[in-house]
Amino acid sequence: MKIIDKLALQQPSFSFEFFPPKDEAGTEQLFRTVFELRRYEPSYVSVTWGAGGSTRRLTLELVARIKAEAGIESMAHLTCVGASRGDIAQILEQMQKAGIENILPLRGDPPRGETNFVRPENGFGHASELVEFIRAGHDFCLAGACYPEKHPEAPDPGSDISNLKRKVDAGVDFLITQLFFDSADYFSFVEKARAEGVRAPIIPGIMPITNFSQVQRLSAMCGARIPAALVAELEAADGDAARVRAIGVRHATEQCRALLDGGAPGIHFYTLNRSTATVQILEALR
Repeated sequence: MKIIDKLALQQPSFSFEFFPPKDEAGTEQLFRTVFELRRYEPSYVSVTWGAGGSTRRLTLELVARIKAEAGIESMAHLTCVGASRGDIAQILEQMQKAGIENILPLRGDPPRGETNFVRPENGFGHASELVEFIRAGHDFCLAGACYPEKHPEAPDPGSDISNLKRKVDAGVDFLITQLFFDSADYFSFVEKARAEGVRAPIIPGIMPITNFSQVQRLSAMCGARIPAALVAELEAADGDAARVRAIGVRHATEQCRALLDGGAPGIHFYTLNRSTATVQILEALR
């Protein structure tokens, strides 16, 4: 089933993002997480695409397997990195044969060891181009990524919103935000997007802080600001893992309540393939 149709029926929606594990033990952990979270009746789950398409086969296998074994609608990420138009066309055919109906097209980050994205030969340099290519020949439901605090490479928020509008106009059905930690940033972003003419549903993406140094690295990569008061509280935990987790879960729970009360259509959780923090938040929201 197409996710955009599910979103019309199931609000607020809850969804979860996973990444392809490196080994069999990681795969077993992932499916324990999937089945633990299934009882919360997620609208869908998504599986990321490794750098340069390095997890291409595994991503497609996991998406198909989650849908078949857990009965949860699943979405595959797909990036432009290192792929020609012919490569992308071949991947889309594989997705269709596997029964995959939902894709999150992304430009993707530069390959490991490189600082700048390079357009592949006969490939795409922007997610909007990939969206347009998919939409021209296929009937997938397409999601899109967006950045409440602007894309790190965008010169200013206005340019970022204009680029987002271009991507939505190319054929995106709904949007998922990058992680953020201040709900005011989401509402401000939605207001600006609507003013620009973006009408697609915008689902906030939330990552509970369970490891402070890890989230600091991820936040720096995607341009997400951790509020000063939250940083101070986490630093005061002085490396106590249990306290850090409790602070992170409490903050994420407060975020989710504020977002849903303010009209957000749902929450997309960045799980890092673990269920404990997400389960605590969902139980609190109940």
